[in-house]
Amino acid sequence: MMRNNAEQLTELSINTVRFLAVDAIEKANSGHPGLPMGGATMAYVLWMRHLKHNPANPKWVDRDRFVLSAGHGSMLLYAMLHLTGYDISLEDIKEFRKWGSKTPGHPEYPHTPGVEVTTGPLGQGIGNAVGMAIAEAYLSARYNQPDKKIVDHYTYTIAGDGDLMEGVSAEACSLAGHLGLGKLIVLYDDNNISLAGSINLSFSEDVGKRFESYGWHILEVRDGNDTDAIDRALGEAKAEKNRPSIISVRTQIGYGAPTKAGRYQSHGAPLGEEEVKRAKENLGWAVDRDFFIPGEVLKHMRGALDSGRKRESQWNSSFEDYSVVCPALAAEFERIMKGELPEGWDSELPHYEKDTKDVSTRKVSESVMQSLALVMPELIGGTADLNPSTLAWVKGYGDFQIAEGKPEKVQGSAGGEWSYKGRNIHYGVREHAMGAITTGLALHGGIIPFTGTFFTFSDYMRPPMRLAALMGIRAIYVFSHDSIGVGEDGPTHQPVEHLMSLRTIPDMTVIRPADATEVVEAWRFAVLHKEGPTALVLTRQNVPVLDRSRFSPASGLQRGGYVLWESKEGTPDIILIGTGSELHVALEAGEMLAAEGVSVRVVSLPSWEIFDRQPENYRESVLPSTVRKRVAVEAGIKLGWEHYVGIDGAVVGMDGFGASAPATVLYEKFGITAERVVEAAGSIMEKGVGK
Repeated sequence: MMRNNAEQLTELSINTVRFLAVDAIEKANSGHPGLPMGGATMAYVLWMRHLKHNPANPKWVDRDRFVLSAGHGSMLLYAMLHLTGYDISLEDIKEFRKWGSKTPGHPEYPHTPGVEVTTGPLGQGIGNAVGMAIAEAYLSARYNQPDKKIVDHYTYTIAGDGDLMEGVSAEACSLAGHLGLGKLIVLYDDNNISLAGSINLSFSEDVGKRFESYGWHILEVRDGNDTDAIDRALGEAKAEKNRPSIISVRTQIGYGAPTKAGRYQSHGAPLGEEEVKRAKENLGWAVDRDFFIPGEVLKHMRGALDSGRKRESQWNSSFEDYSVVCPALAAEFERIMKGELPEGWDSELPHYEKDTKDVSTRKVSESVMQSLALVMPELIGGTADLNPSTLAWVKGYGDFQIAEGKPEKVQGSAGGEWSYKGRNIHYGVREHAMGAITTGLALHGGIIPFTGTFFTFSDYMRPPMRLAALMGIRAIYVFSHDSIGVGEDGPTHQPVEHLMSLRTIPDMTVIRPADATEVVEAWRFAVLHKEGPTALVLTRQNVPVLDRSRFSPASGLQRGGYVLWESKEGTPDIILIGTGSELHVALEAGEMLAAEGVSVRVVSLPSWEIFDRQPENYRESVLPSTVRKRVAVEAGIKLGWEHYVGIDGAVVGMDGFGASAPATVLYEKFGITAERVVEAAGSIMEKGVGK
């Protein structure tokens, strides 16, 4: 059958995508050619016929979001970015996986223009995409008017079998179906192959029925090279308003490779010179020209620049009209999309005086969140079915739920309206998905997301938290029940190693405030900090509110650590360091030592990361290097405190897991007491080390 010019150009374009990827992987002698070769057709159809984007402005706020969840196929994305006109040159393509290039082994945000999210750890990208779709739904519900839609875009992701095997995708997709996120569309690269062989070795479920049970719209394309069928399926998916869609596209991994197509050998290694040559011959490609881009293909695909500029220009005109009719909403929308805070955002933060009764830091955090919610509509988030316990919620601002087709509204514990305008996301018991979705919320823009769960369950969230830190995004993780102070629930719910675990993640800021006044400052830092995520680690039990007329102001938290109190001026004999609830233990011990004539300094060190960023002269003023007699106290694992106490110092903390008993009993039995700190200090001073 004779093909028309348009069909020939389409095929030529798809093969250009394939062999740009193949040639880059061969040059790097590293990479994953299988997905780009097998998935080039669906990527081309999506980008050239459906994706709303402007390559000249990758940050246009109403663009469609594209997430390559199967991040190992990064060269597929880089090829599409280059060909459609993003700031990715052919030289960048040739430098795939090289030091300093814009084309690293897996997509990295914000390193590469046009990459929306860092992907690679499988399943995470789907969770991120769910978060982006939630953000779009919330913002459209808040800002759109019946005749003026300023937020109206889709979130697309390409995912493979490995993505769907990971548990996080099940958690995230189950929630997405429940929420009816109709603008979320997943292209499932259904090729029956994983890294180690056929998926029949480990994955025989009916994916369609699984997603149908989640409440998704199910579509199927039996030939992954049928451009019209993929086009129709995407159109049907976009027409479905109240259900997310998954399009199962039957592809052949490594399509075109003579001996490796359809086999796991094409998944994660270069094809090899001979196989590449024969693959090019199979698909009618120029064998002797690496990185070949036909002129007509470049002209055709760079048309995305003109269409993108036109679409953004039309949106800008619409927004100008919107600004006239809805000036307050327009100004607020512009502000939140720039990531700026409203004027006077912290003016109503609570204050705590010296006569305030003992209060848990989780309870204070709740109060701070309510004051922020009054002026910050971008503060949105939720907990893993724990908001009445972690107190991480914005009360009275409604639950984020789909209202269409569900007349029976269930009143959530946070109160307020039940719709996409709701600001409390009920994640259910899905901590892993909560973390990944939170990343997507932050990346979308216009949202400052928060999460909430017990600190021990941060283990379930670690993969997305690590990626959030890698990307440097603003997300706020609220963790309550921070230590053995949990008490009777026992060691399963008592985090002992978790503080040190989170502190090891680069660019993650961990703050464990000691009292109400430090909690206010911790939230102030978290809201202002745009260069990475912040973890707030809070107590279940009540703790004293420090008298700041007697002790240093809590604003010292903004520097990570500060001198809370010292018995006399000058260089101290010994320094006691505490965090969280144990700062009060250190303070009591300091007063006991002072009564014995010891010159003692008590340092509050709520955040190692913030403190270590301070200039050396400030750190030296708090922890002078000449004073080597130091004792740290924290109800967590001791390993790591050598960073501050040195080899000559001592640590009062945990050597193992906790136990089930009241908190006061546990602190006594495990020796986290002022008496034990005094004893440790005495031992150090008897040795006569340092000052």
